[in-house]
Amino acid sequence: MASSAWQKSSYSGASDNCVELRVDSGLVELRESDDSGIVIRSSPANFARFLLAAKAGEFDHHAD
Repeated sequence: MASSAWQKSSYSGASDNCVELRVDSGLVELRESDDSGIVIRSSPANFARFLLAAKAGEFDHHAD
């Protein structure tokens, strides 16, 4: 399976400091655009669970 291109959120606007996402070999990959050498990989199922938890506010206590 081929890699998809890195995507950034439309909420990032013109900023170069953002989180980017792509799918590669069936895994979801995340990286920060300003430090692209570090990539976090997750299964699609685990990533979906993370997104649901974030949308439900489970990590809000970590926000500044």
